[in-house]
Amino acid sequence: MPVPKTVFEQIRKIIPPLDGTLHKGQSGRVGVLGGALDYTGAPFFAAISAQRVGVDLSHVICSPTAASAIKSYSPDLIVHPILRAETPPNSLRADLAALLSRLHVLVIGPGLGREEYMLTFARLALDIAKEQGMFLVLDADGLYMAGHQLDIVRGYRRAVLTPNVVEFKRLSEQAGIDPNTPPEERASSVSKALGGVTILQKGQWDVIATNTEGAKSQIAHDVSKISLDEAEQNEVVIVDTPGGMKRCGGQGDILSGSVGAFLAWAKCYESGAFGDNMIPVSRMPILAAIGASMVTRTTSRRAFEKEGRSVVTQDMLKEIGGAFAEIFDSESQGGRL
Repeated sequence: MPVPKTVFEQIRKIIPPLDGTLHKGQSGRVGVLGGALDYTGAPFFAAISAQRVGVDLSHVICSPTAASAIKSYSPDLIVHPILRAETPPNSLRADLAALLSRLHVLVIGPGLGREEYMLTFARLALDIAKEQGMFLVLDADGLYMAGHQLDIVRGYRRAVLTPNVVEFKRLSEQAGIDPNTPPEERASSVSKALGGVTILQKGQWDVIATNTEGAKSQIAHDVSKISLDEAEQNEVVIVDTPGGMKRCGGQGDILSGSVGAFLAWAKCYESGAFGDNMIPVSRMPILAAIGASMVTRTTSRRAFEKEGRSVVTQDMLKEIGGAFAEIFDSESQGGRL
């Protein structure tokens, strides 16, 4: 089923104009926290995808063991190798808070790994991000971390969680969802159990749900000091935009980076950098998840059409701009395609 026209038009409104009125940074500054000894590709794919979607700056916050590799992949990324195993978390709080204050959104999880020191830093960063009222994306091992301590995300409605099939099953169990719940209702049920955070359930079709029924966004209000619209909502959108026939590793990182890009734009829209300020902040997470899903699925299809069975994630990166233009029209993207 197509994305409702009213939703689509709202997504278009949070896309920054390409008319020369914005200065550097007003089209989004994204941070990706991840990148340990064994994982360098995932944070790169997430961060560079955010830039390919259209943000101005992408930062990667990682371990020194991953930094050199990530820097070598692209000079466009700003890499901060500050997550050292020997560093006490409390001694890093001030520097990390200063860094996050310069960003609009934080993506936690791509290439994070499960080493305890990385998970500890991720929990610290998530706590700081909430204090600053940032939008958040949790993916991969960021979901693993949150799943073992659901209260760190419960009720924080500026968060989008992007589980794949295996991660969604685990998250559903951790949230106490009845396994007999109909498949079409599970994403909404998980969102409700987590106090209204937005769920982007990846699969043959992407299911995006925000369910705030019967729950107060206590954490979002008390921690970020930035209130969201208190009107209850139970909204489920199925994105069936055709994707590629091969699901290569790394596509999820492109999605998480793309969600981060749309959320960064939402923050810029919220702050008045552009737009009419008519879209409620409470709708930003679901709009960002839908827009990113459409772009990523179209990117996958375009890459598969050219490369077929041999397609890899690198092939997808160069298709992001064309996919964006295909969905939102070339005028929104600018440039020649």
